[in-house]
Amino acid sequence: MARRVRKKHHAELEITAFLNLIVVLVPFLLSTTVFTRLSVLDLSLPAKSSGVEQLKTNNLQLEVVIRTDALEVGDRIGGLIERVPNINNAPDTRRLGEILREVKKQFPDKAEATVLAEPNTSYEMLVRVMDAMRTTHTVEGAKVVRADLFPQISVGDAPISTKGKGS
Repeated sequence: MARRVRKKHHAELEITAFLNLIVVLVPFLLSTTVFTRLSVLDLSLPAKSSGVEQLKTNNLQLEVVIRTDALEVGDRIGGLIERVPNINNAPDTRRLGEILREVKKQFPDKAEATVLAEPNTSYEMLVRVMDAMRTTHTVEGAKVVRADLFPQISVGDAPISTKGKGS
């Protein structure tokens, strides 16, 4: 009996269609990619103050409270330094910078400050106030010089305002 021997044909791998897909897909994916720039601010929560720390009268504990109608610049121990009313429903960061420059002249080694915001404070407003607290720009001759004010900022909740409660 004669046996038939089948010849095995090896199938060739056809990748032309796949390569065509990749050639079209890669530029499309690269052109639709969104490149974003993230910036990160290092923040810390305010530390609990102890009774011994409250006794130090020469130690500045700078606080800026963001209210809906104003910024309240003060010392946790010494009390309110100045209340800065908003201009056009936005914080007056220029005036805030002036006050903080004066405070920095009195306490040049101090780098810590606390921002206390009310619950309805927008993120944009919080960042604008923090930027005004961290650095300042001054003009010296023909150059604009950047100087640090209070770069180590802690964030917390503002105390409840007693203004307008009884009326």
